[in-house]
Amino acid sequence: MQKITIIGCGGAGKSTLATQLGSTLQLPVYHLDALYWKPNWVETDREQWIEIQQELVSKSHWIVDGNYGGTFDIRLEASDTIIFLDINRYICLFRVVKRTLKHLGKNRADMGPGCYERFDFNFIKWIYAFPRKKRPEILVKLSKLENIADVHILSNKKELANFLGSV
Repeated sequence: MQKITIIGCGGAGKSTLATQLGSTLQLPVYHLDALYWKPNWVETDREQWIEIQQELVSKSHWIVDGNYGGTFDIRLEASDTIIFLDINRYICLFRVVKRTLKHLGKNRADMGPGCYERFDFNFIKWIYAFPRKKRPEILVKLSKLENIADVHILSNKKELANFLGSV
């Protein structure tokens, strides 16, 4: 495992897992949210975002966490390991509300500078719709990559613990 992509719904635990794996495997970790969002939640230009992704995957080893569907294929096709945290939406919603309350008005370590934690109703709606709108697309993409990369679909704490124990 030298090029690892971690994907999943908001609140699934992508950043936490990336940090744990980075420490265990001694690999650099890149949180896409920290790279995408400029201060005050300004989005990165699409062309620049593609360049950032291409530069990231050209490195010899990395862990990248985050979705960003428009550049999914760049990361997925360069990965030797893909981890999809397929966590129940209600658990994700609970975690995001808890995280928001804990960090409200503060800058989290996995976010870009000047992107202070806030309550975002659109993000909550996105999480709620994730199993219906995004999950099917992800599963189709992953099924096409099973012969190219080591694909792990983890749906609960026990599967995650077993995976981490095998690393």
